[in-house]
Amino acid sequence: MKRMMKTIGALALGAAVLAAPSMSVMAMENSYTYNYDYWGDVQDSPNAYTVTKVFPASAFGLEKNFSNPEGLFVQGDMVYICDTGNNRIVQLQRTGTEQFEVVRIIDSIKGNTDVKQLSGPTDIAVSEEGDLFISDKGNARIVRVDSDLNYKLEFGLPVDSTVSAEATFQPSKIVIDTAGRVYCIATGINQGLCKYEADGTFSGFVGATPVTYDWMDYIWKKFATQEQRTRLTSFVPTAYDNIYMDYEGFIYACASGQEEDDLDSGAAQAIRKLNLLGTNILVENGEYPAYGDLYWGEGGGYEGPSQYTDVTVMDNDIYVCLDKNRGRLFGYDDQGKMVFAFGGNGNMDGYFRRPAAIEHIGHDLIVLDSLDCSLTLFTPTEFGKLIYQAIEQFDDGDYEASGESWREVMELDGNYDLAYIGIGRSLLRQEKYREAMDYFELKYDDDNYSKAYKQYRKEWVEDHIVIIVIVILVLFLVPLTIGRIKEIKHEIDIADIFRT
Repeated sequence: MKRMMKTIGALALGAAVLAAPSMSVMAMENSYTYNYDYWGDVQDSPNAYTVTKVFPASAFGLEKNFSNPEGLFVQGDMVYICDTGNNRIVQLQRTGTEQFEVVRIIDSIKGNTDVKQLSGPTDIAVSEEGDLFISDKGNARIVRVDSDLNYKLEFGLPVDSTVSAEATFQPSKIVIDTAGRVYCIATGINQGLCKYEADGTFSGFVGATPVTYDWMDYIWKKFATQEQRTRLTSFVPTAYDNIYMDYEGFIYACASGQEEDDLDSGAAQAIRKLNLLGTNILVENGEYPAYGDLYWGEGGGYEGPSQYTDVTVMDNDIYVCLDKNRGRLFGYDDQGKMVFAFGGNGNMDGYFRRPAAIEHIGHDLIVLDSLDCSLTLFTPTEFGKLIYQAIEQFDDGDYEASGESWREVMELDGNYDLAYIGIGRSLLRQEKYREAMDYFELKYDDDNYSKAYKQYRKEWVEDHIVIIVIVILVLFLVPLTIGRIKEIKHEIDIADIFRT
């Protein structure tokens, strides 16, 4: 039944996207952005982003086109594209709203190393000091070089009892922290992220995904023969697809190989936020988990749930996940509530053939398409800017201004749930509890409603404490007084009887 509902929902989603011009308060003619309401219904939305420009290699003045580019990294105004098929990294500098200039082509390194040519680089990270960490997959290493590309250090196959010494090290994605530690996803290693100290020493695995299994298979394994057991699927963690380290040092990791039933039940997470111990601390206070589309219809060669291939996190804690299955972008706030969803598979601007990586420059988003061999730049619309403005004003403690920004968002889209909840949260922080309750009630936000109600009840009691005390005293003293009067009267009556 649940699978049927998802199919029906997917058809509804398709209809909603196609019918975008005739829906919503401000449904722009080419809007393809949507969201989900409390009931899980698809709500058309004004575009949060618009395509500024699509850049093929020729747009940067490169004679050789990109070939299966897989990695993307941004630091300041510098953009690094891992042109995997051409064994090079293209370093760009953003010089204008729609302009990028090539700074250099990195295809080899200098210094004391036998292997100087890069081979199939899949990812890159740059430290605050300017050192480059390159996932040189074809050469089975992660290599660290200085800003002038002079060789400094290599990170190789993890030395661990669970990893065969004869295995080939295939690092695919990397991040680094402020101490120079490296966290790596390696093909064929599913124990979690490979962690290396700054001196190149392997220090263990962190953040392995929880193991999920079918109870029937588990029971069958208990009674099966050794030969039968070898034919059954092993219960092992799911390997990550990509990782991103935010400005606070937390690692966001996404995995696309999750089973549909595990996602439905909450046994598996498509996106995780890992602390230094590898524990998932992602907040999921939304009505639905942050796994992308709620409905998974079949059609056009695409089926099943969203499959996150990359994630990027802004300084306002909005994280945007890239779905390689249907070519969509899903944005979530720090509470796990969906902010926007847009995109799709296709050849038009704003659609993708095989999205591989996502990054951000400020609020702008850039997406790398490995099949189309292009870079797409998205910039926020007025609607998107207002959303970010409201969120950042709230984070800065300017609650009144945040509420006003959310009201502007509501004027553009009266069906946008986050606007109501945002106004409610701003009123809550302004200690306008009764008004906040009204907004939370409109969008069935039980948790925040309870918080507002608790404070409202406390405030009401404090404001009416004198009346409450008087009422309590009256309720207590009146019966006591009446009872005492009756006793006195009874004693008088008894005394009169004895006198007679």
